[in-house]
Amino acid sequence: MKLALHLGYWGAQPVDVQPLVEEAERLGFDSIWSAEAYGSDAVSWLAWVASRTSKLEFGTAIMQIPARTPAATAMTAITLDHLSGGRFRLGLGMSGPQVVEGWHGSPYGKPLARTREYVEIVRAILRRDKPVEFDGEYYTIPAPDGPGTSGLGKPLKTIVHPLRPDLPIYLAAIGPKNVALAGEIADGWLPTFFSPQRMPMYREWLDSGLARSGRDAAGFDIAPMVPVFVGEDEQQCRDLVKPFLALYVGGMGARGRNFYNSLAQRYGYEEAAAAIQDLYLEGRKGEAAGAVPDDLVDEVSLCGPPERIAERMTIWRDAGVDTLIATTLQFDALRALAAGNA
Repeated sequence: MKLALHLGYWGAQPVDVQPLVEEAERLGFDSIWSAEAYGSDAVSWLAWVASRTSKLEFGTAIMQIPARTPAATAMTAITLDHLSGGRFRLGLGMSGPQVVEGWHGSPYGKPLARTREYVEIVRAILRRDKPVEFDGEYYTIPAPDGPGTSGLGKPLKTIVHPLRPDLPIYLAAIGPKNVALAGEIADGWLPTFFSPQRMPMYREWLDSGLARSGRDAAGFDIAPMVPVFVGEDEQQCRDLVKPFLALYVGGMGARGRNFYNSLAQRYGYEEAAAAIQDLYLEGRKGEAAGAVPDDLVDEVSLCGPPERIAERMTIWRDAGVDTLIATTLQFDALRALAAGNA
């Protein structure tokens, strides 16, 4: 099982993660990953940090699809892949309706159809076998004649020859249809709040997508993002994860349209998910964190002393996880993961 470090995104102020990244590289980690919400972007910070590494691969987990045209994303991927000598991985995802419509001012629409079109266009640009033309529900290239267009648009190929026409593309997904789509059109899958003990459920969705593509799981990278906190007091470590889970299960989406809340319900935590959301949306964030069950924390994270981390890593490895992307700011967590993976 490969190890990776998730840098996340900034809060109110920038975070200097360079020492942590250097330690991850020293320990033999495989890659580093960034994210974006509605503050720091996933690309600039990642490129800055990765430029001061020599071996680590690096990826976006995720670049938001509504934030950029497919061509802009392809140009970014081509540029970073060349600059790094082929170390870049492109992670994509739709985000949720509140961010898509509230921040980017873009209709949420049908996320599966939009993602499928987006990836198809990016891959066409990377192949560079002919000028790009596309006529879909969400994207039309060149732009069709109509109000505001000049009628002068013509199909183009990227000027720069991509270093890797088959540059790896990952999709973030947690719902049945989205996970299946990742299996069908992507090279890797980036689940959040992944529970290895629920892998039979996920495997059914994933395999249905792989079957549609005519592929098997060989070479497909299952790369969950996993909160990791190391300390001698197991409960104290769990309590550090709970505000993070409460944010997503309770506040990352509207009532009735929160994908993380739905995931917690699928795991069997219906009552807890409802309570967490009610408390969080009422502004009682501390109580929301307190309502997160210990069992849920243990399912989706690695917490406790180094020896417990090493023992529980076996569960993730046996579930078929290829790359464990640790969400942590602890040097000790990186060292515990490296020791447990030896």
